[in-house]
Amino acid sequence: MMAAVKTASAQTKKAPSEPPANSTTAEKAGAQLQELKVTGHLMALPPGLFCFVNEMNPGAAMHNGMPGVRISPPPIGGQNVEISGFRSDGWLSAEGDAVLVRIKNKPAQVLVTIYQLANLPDASPRLQVRQILGEANMPAPAAPPSGQQAQPIPADFMAHIQTRGDIGAKFGEWLGDKGSQNWIEGFAINAPEGILPSDFSYQAVLGRGWLSPWVDAGDYCGSRGMALPLLGLRIRLTGEALEQYEISYSATFVGGGVAGPVRNDETCEAETLAPLESFQIILTPRGRKSSKPKK
Repeated sequence: MMAAVKTASAQTKKAPSEPPANSTTAEKAGAQLQELKVTGHLMALPPGLFCFVNEMNPGAAMHNGMPGVRISPPPIGGQNVEISGFRSDGWLSAEGDAVLVRIKNKPAQVLVTIYQLANLPDASPRLQVRQILGEANMPAPAAPPSGQQAQPIPADFMAHIQTRGDIGAKFGEWLGDKGSQNWIEGFAINAPEGILPSDFSYQAVLGRGWLSPWVDAGDYCGSRGMALPLLGLRIRLTGEALEQYEISYSATFVGGGVAGPVRNDETCEAETLAPLESFQIILTPRGRKSSKPKK
């Protein structure tokens, strides 16, 4: 036993203290290394079957399919998660790749890992999550408080709020319940009369550096009844909408965070990326001073 220990010790002393000579082979060969921005997000899903789609990005073919996405169970607690991809390597390239995710028995989280090329204007993935089937034991949406009926969708903008459903408001008003801890799952904005929907578009913040695809005015952005909170919003006026109107918007977040007002084509989100709780949109015709925001 002692001899064996001495032999091992001697071998340890003789081991090289420097890395092998071929450790710099890539550098000597003139290989170029390109850094990627990698971020991870835990997404909570109710029981059901979902399809994750990394929608087409025009520059994907020139950048090895980037921005790429991988969907996987979390390190612990993934026993209720089943993932079936259409590619054997598990990648969702930005050329329209998709994966099916089944959540069994009770709500669970999936790990969404995003790989982006740094410093590119269109580096964020256009990731869509669609529910295909619901489970029999899927929790039913909570009913509105007693004696309170859901309001009809108004002419200006609306949001689907946790426990309340679809609620509407006019430009200048706050939509959502500040301090309620009830998050917003989706929203839609109608363009003013005479403005093309394509000149008034918007996105939802889904994670850090991760926004939904642009949606034209009148279309819904987000989800309903899936317990998926939005983390902020971004609104963009172009064309005649930008010529005729100025826009600003503010938001509050679960936990007490506040952001804004921000201007056209800016992201409104909390530093902590807390769920969106309420927001206000002020749309002012150019040449006219903004009225005092309603509380």
